[in-house]
Amino acid sequence: MPWIHEAVVVGVVESQREESDMTGTMLAAVVRRRGGPEVISVERVPIPTIRAGQALVRVRASALNRVDIWDRTGPPQPIFPWTEREYPHISGNDAVGEVASLADDTGTVAVGDRVAVYIGLSCGRCEYCIRGEQTMCLEYRIFGEHTQGAFAQYVAVPVANLERIPDGLDFRAAATASAFTTAWRLVVTAGRVEPGMTVLVLAAGGGVGSAAMQVALRAGATVFASASTEEKRRKAIAHGAVGATDHTNPFSGWVLEQTNGRGVDVVVDSLGSTWPESIRSLARGGRLVVCGATLDNRPSFDIRELYQRHRSICGAPLGNRREFNHVLRMLGDRSLTPIVDSEFPLARIRDAHRRAETREAFGRIIVTI
Repeated sequence: MPWIHEAVVVGVVESQREESDMTGTMLAAVVRRRGGPEVISVERVPIPTIRAGQALVRVRASALNRVDIWDRTGPPQPIFPWTEREYPHISGNDAVGEVASLADDTGTVAVGDRVAVYIGLSCGRCEYCIRGEQTMCLEYRIFGEHTQGAFAQYVAVPVANLERIPDGLDFRAAATASAFTTAWRLVVTAGRVEPGMTVLVLAAGGGVGSAAMQVALRAGATVFASASTEEKRRKAIAHGAVGATDHTNPFSGWVLEQTNGRGVDVVVDSLGSTWPESIRSLARGGRLVVCGATLDNRPSFDIRELYQRHRSICGAPLGNRREFNHVLRMLGDRSLTPIVDSEFPLARIRDAHRRAETREAFGRIIVTI
């Protein structure tokens, strides 16, 4: 790929330089092949060249996502409808920072503005985009997954995907906006959670799971949680869940016990392999809302358990632009508060990956740049 120079691995001292050097290069975390965290190297690469309609953003922080792990390991199963990863690649979705330059003056943002990137890339012309449902676009792509991403000092981004960060909201908190956008889509838009309802959030220690718990609690729901370790279950209860269970074992019986045999109104499931138990955990008329398949993408269940009890399943990936704007404002006025597990500078991005792979993290892992 022409955008990358030959690898020049840099140490901690050089990686702490504030800006790019005089040769038009920048520091970036580059994945060149599949493997463990050791395949990531902090290198000097060319600063992206922006085209019409694009902005160059000086990145200050980004959150680490499961897809960043898969970028170097390969996913546990093919990710529909994405193609095989091409290397070298700079991953990172959730870019936040300042506008460094603009290819043209659109009047929407200015150089120096503090901005967050809405990671859903869409055509802006199709029927779905016109309806404001960017993630339904037939040309839908994800920034940092289908483009070079945010673990770099600079990124080239469509100006249309930039949103100003509210005054007083720091970059690290703003980097959690995408997780909250997905959580809002799951809980509020698809789940239609209202005060008095009951919600089970699986994988509550993840970035989306911890955000979904908070959104559900704010909506007035009683929240149950699942996590794979005792420590994360304890933290889920500390953050508002009335009870927590282990999703690596059958859990529907536990849910029915907790709800006097009724089941919950909504299950938030990002795991996939848990669908049979998730469906059995639902009350009559309950909804299973799904944003991922991190453990398995081919669960097997009896469809009679679905339709005989008026249950439904709804896919709910990243929310739309309106939802992104909404959660940014809520983060700005402290209606939502990010749960941050840990922070790492770009020079220690390997350690950030190692932290994520332990599955001990609760909340977001933030990389500062």
